[in-house]
Amino acid sequence: MFGTLIAIFLRIISNPIANASQKALAGSLPARSINFLSYLIMALGTIPFAIKINWAQYHLEFWIYVALAGFLCALGTNCLIKALSLGELSIVAPINSYKCVIGLVSGFFILGETPSIASIIGLALIVWGSRELFKETKSGFSFLLFKEEYFRLRIYALILTGIEASLLKKIIIISSPMESFILWAFSGAIFTFLFLFTGEKIKFKNTLAPKNLAQLIIIPIMLSIMQISTNFVFEKIEVSLALALFQLSSIVSLIFGIVFFKERNIKQKLIGTILMIIGAIIILIN
Repeated sequence: MFGTLIAIFLRIISNPIANASQKALAGSLPARSINFLSYLIMALGTIPFAIKINWAQYHLEFWIYVALAGFLCALGTNCLIKALSLGELSIVAPINSYKCVIGLVSGFFILGETPSIASIIGLALIVWGSRELFKETKSGFSFLLFKEEYFRLRIYALILTGIEASLLKKIIIISSPMESFILWAFSGAIFTFLFLFTGEKIKFKNTLAPKNLAQLIIIPIMLSIMQISTNFVFEKIEVSLALALFQLSSIVSLIFGIVFFKERNIKQKLIGTILMIIGAIIILIN
């Protein structure tokens, strides 16, 4: 149990650090190149461990899960980095609480699942928190938010990574947390490389500038800690409970946004973020 708590703590801390570094680097490099370089460094770092594993033991269905998870993760992370480059960290990060709302709504319309009283209370808290979080933005808390590119991209990211989380759980059950991490890094590197050829041509001229090198080192280290700890937690507890606990990273992102990026309205954002986190935990644990 102690090991699980340590893993949860590392996951809560590492993700905001990675996001803050991605946002800082997004001012100099395109999201696609940041994403590719991060996964490439992680994949290269896992080679000594990967060559000791008998990968032939796994069947075709397993590799389909790996490919789908890699594709969704690469695309979702790309959307996230782009959203971070356009919006405030203290606003973009808490939007992840909407992931459980999407699951609640889709379950009602697709599966005919009736939300419990606790789920409705959780949804109300997320809506209330959102009103506080977006109160000072240009669009406020309204449908106009969907006109904001950073908001749309963050929603895309949470949908894609939400589906990826379920696939990762299946991969971990079939293999192990460490093997799952290795495959996550390699499949992410492959798909982020392919994404380099979409859109405008990317120039890597400024990649090795001194101001970028520190971030390029921090991001893959933090993402590695994040994913290894996530895999470990997924192995020990249910995905829904783990995702609920991971929402606490929004508080850390809020602090980073204010300290490192001079983002304002701390009291209002803190209230909104806490309400959204409580709402998400109520829905997911319920």
